[in-house]
Amino acid sequence: MVKKTKGYLSLVLHAHLPFVRHPEENYFLEENWLYEAITETYIPLIQVFESLIRDGVDFRLTMSISPTLAAMLSDPLLQGRYGRHINQLIELAEKELDRTAHDAQYHGLSLMYYNRYVEARNVFVNHYQKNLIHAFKKFQESGYLEIITCCATHGFLPNLNINESSIKAQIGIGVEQYRHHFGVDPKGIWLPECGFYPGLDRLLKDAGIKYFFCDSHGIMNADPQPQFGVYAPVYCPSGVAAFGRDWESSKQVWSSKEGYPGDRDYREYYRDIGFTLDFDYIKPHIHPDGIRINTGMKYWRITGDTEYKEPYQPQLAREKADMHAGNFMFNRQQQVEHLAQHMDRKPIIIAPYDAELFGHWWFEGPQWIDFLARKIFYDQDAVAMITPSEYLKEYSTNQVAMPCQSSWGYKGFSEFWLEASNDWIYPYLHDAGGQMKDLALKNSDLIGGYFKKNLSKSALRYRALNQAARELLLAESSDWPFIMKTGTMVAYAKKRLKGHLNRFYKLCKDLEKDSINEAWLKEIESRDNIFGGMNCVKYYLETQQSTVISPRTKPRKLLQKVPRR
Repeated sequence: MVKKTKGYLSLVLHAHLPFVRHPEENYFLEENWLYEAITETYIPLIQVFESLIRDGVDFRLTMSISPTLAAMLSDPLLQGRYGRHINQLIELAEKELDRTAHDAQYHGLSLMYYNRYVEARNVFVNHYQKNLIHAFKKFQESGYLEIITCCATHGFLPNLNINESSIKAQIGIGVEQYRHHFGVDPKGIWLPECGFYPGLDRLLKDAGIKYFFCDSHGIMNADPQPQFGVYAPVYCPSGVAAFGRDWESSKQVWSSKEGYPGDRDYREYYRDIGFTLDFDYIKPHIHPDGIRINTGMKYWRITGDTEYKEPYQPQLAREKADMHAGNFMFNRQQQVEHLAQHMDRKPIIIAPYDAELFGHWWFEGPQWIDFLARKIFYDQDAVAMITPSEYLKEYSTNQVAMPCQSSWGYKGFSEFWLEASNDWIYPYLHDAGGQMKDLALKNSDLIGGYFKKNLSKSALRYRALNQAARELLLAESSDWPFIMKTGTMVAYAKKRLKGHLNRFYKLCKDLEKDSINEAWLKEIESRDNIFGGMNCVKYYLETQQSTVISPRTKPRKLLQKVPRR
């Protein structure tokens, strides 16, 4: 940083999607979550970063890429299916160009989408050979982007803490997968849902993590109370740094009612031609079973709290993104000017968001980031963009305090992932976590790679152990209780959770009886192939477990239906 600024802004984007991959089906609806995010968020962000670098703008962003998302972005099956998806969008946009040829209000919009989709395909296929991990890795190596890791399958750690081995596996596999994709050790971690509890920092330190993020109240209620609030990091007793979210700057962006995304001139997310056009016309471009879905082509602006929606005007929306970026920068300047008078160091404002807010939910979000980075670089000297590791390098001495248990979810603790709609899952996850540790201990020679007696038989058991770990990890994803709470796609979330647990318990039973069905194992290794070739089960060994887990001799009965609460 060359400018003599008074404070810093750290923009943090959390990029995560649950692992959704269904090779057994030619078309699977939930895989669209990935394809929509690629088209509407990840590629637009890549284009913004490329544009800023090309124009000589010195910017800094921090971005987490969860292991599940990284696995999907680098998976050949899903890469091929995204290629099919973007080609179908281009075909739909071409069809819309013809349909709107004599409609001045909408023809320009259909042309806008056609150009966006063609450019997205070019970025995906020609620039990065279908693997967008290469793009983000390039930005990190150039010094503009700091990529941090996340837990293996985005498990909500406070609710899994009965088995410390499960926590170690979530963290350790997240770190190892980061090394696999980016070739270096991660400096920081995004704790899923910002879920922290005292003592977790010790496990983060053991994994080599230097910093993590908490919600505001996690820092403000730390022991002792931090002198500078959320505007400087604190060191946990382990030495791992905790950065606190700035509520004011966050709310200005993510709130659809009080924040920028709710402006009447921005694009309306909830009205899509997949639901508005004649069924026979749109049928080839929606679900093969005729289920209407979002296509991504949306021709209307928010307009207001009304059923009537005015046509979207891209130039007007772009002007609003410019204006809102200026407003955001002005507010951060005012914050920094005030805070700098009361601190012995430059304040840092942590502004974290879900990455998918930018482009997917808030269509103009990537434009806003582009304008903000340029304005901060060219138009003022009070605030500079910085990454957390750069700040820790500048200020290596910080107050020692232990953050309290917290999350950035509803009411700030664990309620969103532990309430009437989803509390039934935890006895199974806790039992399976304890049983996974028992399996690891009983098979420690295999896990260490020492195949004794019958080599092929030992190798088969090793594969079954690791697949059991993968099934447990996939069941632990915080996305399943989140979906159950929100009430969207609940049947799918329950099916996924029960399916992974059923496969886990069958593997346990087969390992106990030494009767592994290799054909079946090969099939589920192919389907649930996340972390393939990795020794996942080693993380369940040698944990400093404080909770006493009773020995298990038999696996739990397989889940046939949702248990009664």
